[in-house]
Amino acid sequence: MNRAFLTLAATLLASLPTLSQRLHSPTNKLALSFQLGPTGEPTYQLSFGSKTVLKPSRLAVLVQGQPGFEKGLTVVKTDSAQADETWAPVWGEVKQIRNRYKELAVTLQQPGPEKRQLRVRFRLFDDGLGFRYEFPEQPNLKYFTVQDERTEFNLAADCKTFWIRGDYDTNEYLYATTKLSEVGPKNTPSTPEIGVQVPVAPNAVQTPLMLKSPDGLYINIHEAALVNYPAMSLLVDNARFDLTSQLTPDATGAKAYLQAPCHTPWRTVVVSDKAPEVLTSKLILNLNEPSKLQDVSWITPQKYVGVWWEMHVNRSSWDYAKVNNIKLNQTDWQALKPHGRHGANTANVKRYIDFAAKNGLQSVLVEGWNVGWEDWYGNWKEEVFDFVTPYPDFDVQELQRYAASKNVKLIMHHETSGSVTNYERRMPAAYQFMQDHGYDAVKTGYVGRIIPRGEHHDGQWMSNHFVRAAEQTAARRIMINMHESIRPTGLHRTYPNWLANEAARGNEFNAWSQGNPPEHETILPFTRLMGGPMDYTPGIFQIKLEHWNPTANKGRQVHTTLAKQLALYVTMYSPLQMAADLPEAYEQRPDAFQFIKDVPVDWDDTQVLEAEPGDYITTARKAKGKDEWYLGAITDEQARQSRVPLTFLTPGQKYVATVYADGKTADWEKNPMSYQIRRMTVDSKSVLKLQLAPGGGTAVSFKPTKAAGFR
Repeated sequence: MNRAFLTLAATLLASLPTLSQRLHSPTNKLALSFQLGPTGEPTYQLSFGSKTVLKPSRLAVLVQGQPGFEKGLTVVKTDSAQADETWAPVWGEVKQIRNRYKELAVTLQQPGPEKRQLRVRFRLFDDGLGFRYEFPEQPNLKYFTVQDERTEFNLAADCKTFWIRGDYDTNEYLYATTKLSEVGPKNTPSTPEIGVQVPVAPNAVQTPLMLKSPDGLYINIHEAALVNYPAMSLLVDNARFDLTSQLTPDATGAKAYLQAPCHTPWRTVVVSDKAPEVLTSKLILNLNEPSKLQDVSWITPQKYVGVWWEMHVNRSSWDYAKVNNIKLNQTDWQALKPHGRHGANTANVKRYIDFAAKNGLQSVLVEGWNVGWEDWYGNWKEEVFDFVTPYPDFDVQELQRYAASKNVKLIMHHETSGSVTNYERRMPAAYQFMQDHGYDAVKTGYVGRIIPRGEHHDGQWMSNHFVRAAEQTAARRIMINMHESIRPTGLHRTYPNWLANEAARGNEFNAWSQGNPPEHETILPFTRLMGGPMDYTPGIFQIKLEHWNPTANKGRQVHTTLAKQLALYVTMYSPLQMAADLPEAYEQRPDAFQFIKDVPVDWDDTQVLEAEPGDYITTARKAKGKDEWYLGAITDEQARQSRVPLTFLTPGQKYVATVYADGKTADWEKNPMSYQIRRMTVDSKSVLKLQLAPGGGTAVSFKPTKAAGFR
């Protein structure tokens, strides 16, 4: 072998770390490139066909007290794999989900004698990319603290962006729609009604982040399988259109405490040139672990009513007596004089149970049943609730007996007041109390500043708490719905008893604040719902809230039409759907309430027929185990006409379509409660003409003619 050849071979070997590793998705829709930069910094880039999704973007994890994984790295190993499998969710939008991807795992090594290693694992699907950092078991990296993570998502252009400000403690902000270059305080909507706000930075936004590029790509950035790690926000470089991860810190400023072997959550990028395909992507679910529960027979998707909206519209209250200086275990609750507005009293709860039983709704939520509400507001207290002591006018045993006699279940409510250490201490007793009194579902709440003091809703400590709550309730065969929680990342696949979260600005804000603008519900499916179901609490019929309390609710209303409230049961997916209004609101409009009674909460198929974030969505879903379809169409503040081919229906089968539409003069602001109902016979060759009012919608049920009583 001559010297020239040896020199060439040595040069090639020396340059190997900078050579690009390339990966294509199963049908070549997407292409990923990985390489090391000139100083040994790992980078990746992503393309959709000939279009650039992400420019070269750096990957880095900084470790406290020792060299980080950011530069000076070499590639010591690459592995590839692929998978194509189908799995069935316990409940969901479809009966089966295909998990098909190609994988590249790159092992990187630091210089020096310690030779610490980091593996970056990429999974490329036809609908997007997932990647995470993995820390293998190794002699010189055992216990360590993540100082920061600097993952970049560098966009190719100034995208249209649907965003809320980055905050460590709340995700209940109003959405802004601007160019990415315009993200910042100047365009941040004012939300003074949110009590606890801890903004990340002036240029920070939350995930899921929805973007539309100038060349027509729809891009969604989020994370999957958030376990033992803080939630990720994104810092925006307005000039370069670059995004950089920002993790939620703990009280000391650290981001995460880890022990190898371990890994971070997946960072996800869903991308398509068709907006409906973003909504039907199952990439985030596919990146989560399969169910940890062996027996899931007790998990039941359901519709419910509740002693809840009446408090928001000032018909009643959560607290029992107007007193001060309450101490949880030192107060004689029987001796307190009630103020007469307490909603969770035995007679009132029975009224809701009767309504649920009469209308085929499975359960009743009761908030304000337990002592302590008098001494919560404004107090950053360790012990406010014990979750086992009812107010004197709430008869637990009698309501257990009465609900069982009506074949209705009661849903427990645990408001933690943000004192999570208190809740963790009391979980065993609280869940035992539930089992003793016939409750198999709980709604938790985390309103306020977190205790331990200095922790945030989105930090590692709380991330672990939410998983613990799912695990402990599952061990007792209890379903859970978490409000004011960390935003979902698909963990309901792993813990299918975790039915829903709030984790965004819900329907309740229409009751006591500036409300949610008509476009709000056309953005949420592209943002918050990408990670999992939302307990949005739709179904408000009495749109003008002065009806319930003219003085307290002056000028307040829900910012949709009544027909749109029906359509939300289809466009806003959840296996736990609330008929949120008061029973008397439904009793006054039984013809419209029929849709809420009929619409399922579990599905065999879902097809998004048309969609554009911030503008409109039309979705059709097939009921679980039935040849029945339900359609929801919603719009923003603009009226909209649409022609919807019914090709999703079974060919050759006739259906009775019951259409719940906006009235001819309906308008979300001027005439929101005007609706019309019509019936017609259709089949898969029919085309449905929709006329949506400003802020309006249409809901449709399709039942086979024989099942509907027609020939």
